[in-house]
Amino acid sequence: MDRKQSPPENLILVNREPDGIAYVTINRPKLLNSLTKAMNTDLARIFKSLNQDDSVRVIILSGTGRAFCSGVDLTAAEDVFKGDVKDIETDPVAQMERCKKPIIAAVNGFAVTAGFEITLACDVVVAAKGAKFIDTHARFGIFPSWGLSQKLSRIIGANKAREVSLTATPLTAEVGERLGFVNHVVEESELLKKAREIAEAIVKNNQDMVVRYKAVINDGVKLDLGHALALEKERAHEYYNGMTKDQFKRMQEFIAGRSSKKPSSKL
Repeated sequence: MDRKQSPPENLILVNREPDGIAYVTINRPKLLNSLTKAMNTDLARIFKSLNQDDSVRVIILSGTGRAFCSGVDLTAAEDVFKGDVKDIETDPVAQMERCKKPIIAAVNGFAVTAGFEITLACDVVVAAKGAKFIDTHARFGIFPSWGLSQKLSRIIGANKAREVSLTATPLTAEVGERLGFVNHVVEESELLKKAREIAEAIVKNNQDMVVRYKAVINDGVKLDLGHALALEKERAHEYYNGMTKDQFKRMQEFIAGRSSKKPSSKL
């Protein structure tokens, strides 16, 4: 008698909701959402697709089970690391950084090494109490290629980043909030609710400006302040010069309509 083969497990879940919020979930809970080469490629493809989907306005990234992402699956390390690490088509972090839509990380449990790097590729980070962020590159002899060696020092300062990375010291969600790479720390039961609350606040705004604003912030942080301010001026000039009288009229109508409504509560 032939046995029925169970369908292959979907290790990356995607759910597009009608309100413009998309959920991406790393779904390998038995192995703490460790990433295989195929999962990396799938994540990269998914973020590229969501970036091109005009119905998607905000993306929430999370992990099932006890971890957000415990890093690369080291039992398949050679398969994962061999090849061209500069290939952006199979690089999820590169595709996240190219994504015009805001990405919100909802981090529970562990965010280790690659999981930490994926977190830092997000625009807003919500972490559950008990979440831990760990850089184990130095412990296991893995050279960073998704930005952790450069981004963390720019957020928390070079001295602290060297300590975190060279000692593989875990950082709690609360410490992450104090250091500036975590926006909110909440109870685990409230994690996705808080992430969605932020997403809904973003969706209510002018979506063209949300995309432009994210871009000018993210592009500006790569520059010194003088060049970043010049970049803002340049893009503002291009934006206003490109607006028609009808667009200015709609802007005024939108502002007038908003001012007549009760102000929303703080995040």
